[in-house]
Amino acid sequence: MAIISASRRTDIPAFYSDWLFNRLEEGYVLVRNQYNPRQVSKIRLTPDVVDCLVFWTKNPWPMLERHGEQLRNLPFPFYFQFTITPYGNDIEPGVPAIEETMETFVALSKEFGKRRMVWRYDPVLLTDTIDIDWHISRFAAMTERLAPFADQCIISFIDFYKKMEVAVRKVGCRKISTEDMRMIAREFSAIATSHNLPLATCAEAIDLSEFGIGHASCIDAKRIEGICGGRCKVGKDKSQRKECGCVESIDIGAYSTCRHRCLYCYANHNPEKLIANSQAYNLDSPMLCSNVLPDDKITLRAMKRSVDKS
Repeated sequence: MAIISASRRTDIPAFYSDWLFNRLEEGYVLVRNQYNPRQVSKIRLTPDVVDCLVFWTKNPWPMLERHGEQLRNLPFPFYFQFTITPYGNDIEPGVPAIEETMETFVALSKEFGKRRMVWRYDPVLLTDTIDIDWHISRFAAMTERLAPFADQCIISFIDFYKKMEVAVRKVGCRKISTEDMRMIAREFSAIATSHNLPLATCAEAIDLSEFGIGHASCIDAKRIEGICGGRCKVGKDKSQRKECGCVESIDIGAYSTCRHRCLYCYANHNPEKLIANSQAYNLDSPMLCSNVLPDDKITLRAMKRSVDKS
């Protein structure tokens, strides 16, 4: 059995929930190998092989609105990695206003319980107008609203990936010094602690333990054990960065398909490809924003048990 990630590569709840629930009904999904596109994995999505489903999203409202009843009746546990940041449309063009997304967060927490809700304030970035005080003020206001409904808050500092560096430089993004990271961590920790909200970093090398901030596992063995009621047996996901604490999962998304178009996003660096992929979206296809081609080689993915409930 396996942990399914939906998805680090795109926002399935925001844009592709019709496709997802079609795939769940069909019981499988096809995923292209990002390095060798003609290699395709067939991944089963049935309760006998799936232990847990992890949603990554900035706007799950479309999924909740369209498929709320199906979500309530999913045959396996799930939880949300829900990113809410206070940036404007110059940085996150397709993301709804935070007032809307915070209301959705609260609604999901009330419906499914705070144990399934992780708030991501991710990434922290600095410009000439977005300074440390700006972040502290907004993080404080957002924490006051979300802390009663979130099980944890995860933060990270912007990484300057080569493919998106030009875009973030256009809005004046600068690299964050270690001193700035520590200052932000100290203030964020004080705010989170005052609201009893655990705070951790995602895939960061810096040690912030003196502020009570640990290193997060977003695909989290302990969270999955708590939700699933068993012992998580899988180890670290070796396909992720060295600093990443996630356990192994299977991602069913596709790159260059997310219409949020966030400037800092590593998964969406080619606007022309995004347009082409979006136009290729077919909710009845077994692949996200693609179709099976004659020379595709489809292989059934081996899925080992992730949670031992014995």
